[in-house]
Amino acid sequence: MEDDVFSGLANGQQIESKVVQTFQKSFVQVQNILDQNRVLISEINQNHESKIPDNLSRNVGLIRELNNNIRRVVDLYNDLSNSFAKSMEASSEGESAGATRSDGRGGQKRVRSGN
Repeated sequence: MEDDVFSGLANGQQIESKVVQTFQKSFVQVQNILDQNRVLISEINQNHESKIPDNLSRNVGLIRELNNNIRRVVDLYNDLSNSFAKSMEASSEGESAGATRSDGRGGQKRVRSGN
């Protein structure tokens, strides 16, 4: 009977571990893109200040690359949000399943106020 409760908890920990790994991977990707954007912005500013026609023309491509990077960051955050929502659903379903014993009754005691 208690094994059902513990297996539900173990599944929840596996889900949490996967969520943490997904967060870490996504945040590293986002940070790398933001670092790249910092370099792009610096180069765009230098080209703009130089007022040299070739440098200003180069800015068109750099700004496009910057915009694409921003889209990628938005997509990563969107994917991260969806992943998190799905894991929360799975986690809450696992908790519900884990709290039920094989005889169909809840595996945890209710806490009564005042007692």
